[in-house]
Amino acid sequence: MTRLVPRPVLLWILALLAGLAIAWHSRFNADMSFVLPLHPTPSQEVMIRQIKEGVVSRLLMVGIGGGDADQRAQASRDLRARLVASGAFTSVQNGEAGSQDADREYLFRNRYLLSPAVTPARFTVEGLRESIGASIDLLASPAGMMLKRSLPQDPTGELWAQISALDPTSEPPSRAGVWASRDGGRALLVLQTKALGSDTDGQEQALATLDAQFEQVRQTPGLTALTLEVAGPGRFAVKARDTIREEVSRLSILSTVAIVVVLAFVYRSPRLVFLGLLPVASGALAGVVAVSLIFGTVFGITIGFGAALIGEAVDYSIYYFLQSGRVGAEAWRTRFWPTVRLGVLTSLAGFGALLFSGFPGLAQLGLYAMSGVLTAALVTRFVLPVLAGPVPAVRDLTGPGIRLAAMGQALRRGRWAALVLAVLALTHLAIHRGDLWQANISALSSVDPADLAVDQALRADIGAPDARYMVVVQGINQEAALQAAEAAGARLDRLVESGRLGGYDSPARFLPSQALQRQRQAALPEPADLARRLAVAQADSPLPANRLAPFLADIAAARAQPLIGRDQLDGTQLALATDALMERHPAGWGVLLPLRPAGGDGEIDTDAVRAALVGTGALFIDLKGELNHLYASYLGEALVLALAGVAAIVALLAATLRSLPRLVAVIGPLGLAVVLVMAGLHALGQPLHLLHLVGFLLIVAVGSNYALFFERSADSAGIDPTTLTSMVVANITTVIGFGVLGLSSVPVLHAVGVTVGPGAALVLVLSAAFLTRRAAPA
Repeated sequence: MTRLVPRPVLLWILALLAGLAIAWHSRFNADMSFVLPLHPTPSQEVMIRQIKEGVVSRLLMVGIGGGDADQRAQASRDLRARLVASGAFTSVQNGEAGSQDADREYLFRNRYLLSPAVTPARFTVEGLRESIGASIDLLASPAGMMLKRSLPQDPTGELWAQISALDPTSEPPSRAGVWASRDGGRALLVLQTKALGSDTDGQEQALATLDAQFEQVRQTPGLTALTLEVAGPGRFAVKARDTIREEVSRLSILSTVAIVVVLAFVYRSPRLVFLGLLPVASGALAGVVAVSLIFGTVFGITIGFGAALIGEAVDYSIYYFLQSGRVGAEAWRTRFWPTVRLGVLTSLAGFGALLFSGFPGLAQLGLYAMSGVLTAALVTRFVLPVLAGPVPAVRDLTGPGIRLAAMGQALRRGRWAALVLAVLALTHLAIHRGDLWQANISALSSVDPADLAVDQALRADIGAPDARYMVVVQGINQEAALQAAEAAGARLDRLVESGRLGGYDSPARFLPSQALQRQRQAALPEPADLARRLAVAQADSPLPANRLAPFLADIAAARAQPLIGRDQLDGTQLALATDALMERHPAGWGVLLPLRPAGGDGEIDTDAVRAALVGTGALFIDLKGELNHLYASYLGEALVLALAGVAAIVALLAATLRSLPRLVAVIGPLGLAVVLVMAGLHALGQPLHLLHLVGFLLIVAVGSNYALFFERSADSAGIDPTTLTSMVVANITTVIGFGVLGLSSVPVLHAVGVTVGPGAALVLVLSAAFLTRRAAPA
């Protein structure tokens, strides 16, 4: 077999087949999970669970605009009925009358086990007089109609005690019988998807169901002018994934076509163009296989980075075809391969530093790049010579090389201008050293500003929580977790009473611990005792005791009532609210208590909350702060890794070159290019973030190839025209490969593009400008 197919080609074909099989079964993920840490802290674990599974991650806010109030209300009711029937949502709320009847019935039926006001003092003579008097006073309030119906059964106002403990601003105003925005311009609905927030496919299906059902609603005569606005994490996730998918496809095609055009112009041979792309395809496949085997999932931005890798991976075949076409394959291996090999090793050293990142996106980029570059180089070294023949037939490029050499002479005469620019760039960086880097994780977000504006508007109208602040308690079982939530809630109540906290949510409001339910049951007096106290308390009241027989009967029933379990919440909206705040994990149960700030500034006195919770074992989490802290740690880690990568490259070059002047000749242009690009981007108003930092490392890793060729030619003979032409062509393809990413609207791809594209071009120009010929040895 090897006589018909040479061994290197046979091994390559077998590797391709195996790689295609692995890639076919690989899992690809185009959402934003690439920013989540590989090894989270306890706080980060909670944050990740909330991002992936939390109630806020499944929230969709819907606004119906156009038409008049009655038309919008009709559409809201019709849409709610259709969405409930679709089965894609666990909750569909629009404030419609009757939609919360099951909730009110549950709260009323179990009021004596649920009300925070149920204590022994509540049922003393004085307690009865005070609580019943307060209920009578409330009859004149807007809530009077609801209280009047239940007054004979609930004169102490236990239902009202529960309702008043909830957030009074959490429900929008009502118009024409359904929720509406504050200005009345749109009807509002709040949905909870059945799909988890991490299930982007499920979120996409839920959104498609919503769109399809609304289109059916619009077919109703008189409702055709209505419009739909949708916002929420699921909407953002789906749009982000679609954007990444579309841009990766578009930019990969654009990059490939542009590079093929360049190669076709240079080679003038379709056969060589095809063969020149084999190392690229092999490297891209190897990158996918390596990432899939190590990480299990290949992120969309990793594939996007592959579009840029096309530019560098094709460099090796360009070097081989243009350089060996003059001297032959064997001479190329002897004369040029050592320089290409050293360039590959420097790239591997730079990319390898990213493998140690706790940021999965960076770790995948590092592994993908290393696998792709190494594979492309090996295919160029061992496979292309067999497929292309010992002396590839390429056209003579001596003429263009001579003209390029003349341009290099002009660059060397003007290199002092580059030094002046470098000084100005360093001065700019020194002056702005305090604001060079964007410290907010929003720098990595691909959310469209228009979508964000819709989200903020709907969130303000609906009063939906952003769940930024929360307290987390743990327990070995559900009962222990609920007791811990109640203990933490008692501390938080003090902050609410003092005005330093607006309020909080707790599942214990709707599902108290068994211990607290028994305590409340024990506070209920014997029927005979209660009747005597009630007669005394109501002696001079407009509501005499003889009208409160239903109250006495309900107290007697509550004393013998079975304790509430989770199953009794089924059929209510409260079940969703309770389940969303409770989570079962291998170590037991966790309970979340989202906090609401006092006033309208959106900020919470975090020090006061932490101080109040001392000794409870509760964990206070600021999700936004945690995300920003996570990003800051990524940025700091990336800086260390970038420096480590540069140090590895310098150490490798120093060990190989064994000369300080030669080492400076290579790393000098690399350092100047990084400084000029960094200062240029910042001066142009481009906020620098994590991926720009990675881009600076890539400038060094990728650009070292060009600097090495110039350094190796710095003898009395100088660089030959064909080699110079191959370097310029390779540089053009690299600039195209990375530069097209600069056209992306996805921040992580855009940052790499605008950094590495110009940086690679600068390295070539600066290496040519600072080329100093060494005297021939005597």
